[in-house]
Amino acid sequence: MADPTTDVFTGHPFTTELQDALSLLDTMEVGDFLTLLEERGLIPAGMIPEAYRPLLTKDLLKQFVGKGTIMLGGSSLADNLEKMGVSDPDKPAAIAIYPKDFESKNKITELIEQYNRSVEEKQKIHYTDYVGLLMNSVTTIVDVISYVLVAFVSISLVVSSIMIGIITYISVLERTKEIGILRAIGASRRDVSRVFNAETLIVGFAAGVMGILVTLLLVLVANWILLGLTDIPNMAALPPLAGVALVVISMALTLIAGLIPSRIASRKDPVVALRTE
Repeated sequence: MADPTTDVFTGHPFTTELQDALSLLDTMEVGDFLTLLEERGLIPAGMIPEAYRPLLTKDLLKQFVGKGTIMLGGSSLADNLEKMGVSDPDKPAAIAIYPKDFESKNKITELIEQYNRSVEEKQKIHYTDYVGLLMNSVTTIVDVISYVLVAFVSISLVVSSIMIGIITYISVLERTKEIGILRAIGASRRDVSRVFNAETLIVGFAAGVMGILVTLLLVLVANWILLGLTDIPNMAALPPLAGVALVVISMALTLIAGLIPSRIASRKDPVVALRTE
């Protein structure tokens, strides 16, 4: 900038005319000439290692470069300033914004979107939300893992519900005579069905409570392991409302699984049931 008429990369005045490479080689050192070719994109950067450059001579280069076959275009002060990263604050090519938190980031994004809706296409601000892209990637990964875990849990729930239904049906078969006695003393079909429904609810409640106790124990172990690995305490936790909801879900699943066996028990003929041993 102190000498705007001289190209600092070549040491020669700026020119807009095409220059013959071999003619320019006569006025430059070999190393500076190779650097110029790399800067102009005529040879790949680093193609000639630094260790071999002192071995190259002008005569050797002239054997590989025919006269007039390589023409170097002129450069300008603006081109060189752009290469060195000098920019005009009044004409920025890009602006980097660093919000202090996620709330501020969302506010800035909303302001940019609001501005873009009020101007024409050529005046719109095009931006890249790097933090948003990163968070979206992390969220996508977490969602995929969650879906996989939900699928495994769903399979286990289906299997456990089938097993509960089988156990309840076995209980019905083993208590056929008791069902006949209940019907003989005046119990209705609905009363018999309620007996087995109550049994499945008790099983679901007991299973849910046992699951919550085991989960609380595993939470303590997980927090102890994670504290040693990350120095972050209490990463794993079971919210009380979630625990209550899980117990309710367990009871509901067992009740649904026992509906068909309880219906079978309620429809048994009292006379046949009393004769069963």
